[in-house]
Amino acid sequence: MPDQHSEKKATNVHWHKGEVSRTDREQLLGQRGGTLWLTGLSGSGKSTIAVALEQRLHREGCLCYRLDGDNIRLGINNNLGFSAEDRTENIRRIGEICKLFVDASVLAISSFISPYREDRDNCRRLHEAAGLPFFEVYVNCELAVAEERDPKGLYRRARAGEIPDFTGISAPYEEPLNPDLELRSDLLSLDEEVEQLLSFLSQQGIRKL
Repeated sequence: MPDQHSEKKATNVHWHKGEVSRTDREQLLGQRGGTLWLTGLSGSGKSTIAVALEQRLHREGCLCYRLDGDNIRLGINNNLGFSAEDRTENIRRIGEICKLFVDASVLAISSFISPYREDRDNCRRLHEAAGLPFFEVYVNCELAVAEERDPKGLYRRARAGEIPDFTGISAPYEEPLNPDLELRSDLLSLDEEVEQLLSFLSQQGIRKL
């Protein structure tokens, strides 16, 4: 049953197709769009990787946009909490935002814990239904390592019971079963992670044409 956020309430609305095609936008920018979805535990390095990748791609002339968990929750999703239902709606909205970026031929770099497989799979299906590329990247990091990093002190607070529904401690994280790419961020350097992502994007034909 849909929750109060995701239930469709609008009626008599129809998609209005424009006269500028996705191919037109690809030719204008000289690139294809796609969503690179980085998922993993808090402290796994998703945001750090996304920032470094965005910088590198920008220098190469690739138009990309980075979507980050905290940034999104400060704006469009500031009315959502961290219950299972709100997490699902959080990811649904982000998936829709990414879809718009990709349709505009922009590379969307999304770094979100996104703990539930079904939510991530729904984002993939949303893209696939529109013929848009979607790549799930599992930023795999041992919990002990992520907790040791703990840049925001969140694990410490979660262990103390100050943060309910904290992924990896009091809420589940469902690992991807078949990610398009896996990065062992507890074993690789940041440069190595970025190089793997750049190589992957080239293989998928997403970097500059």
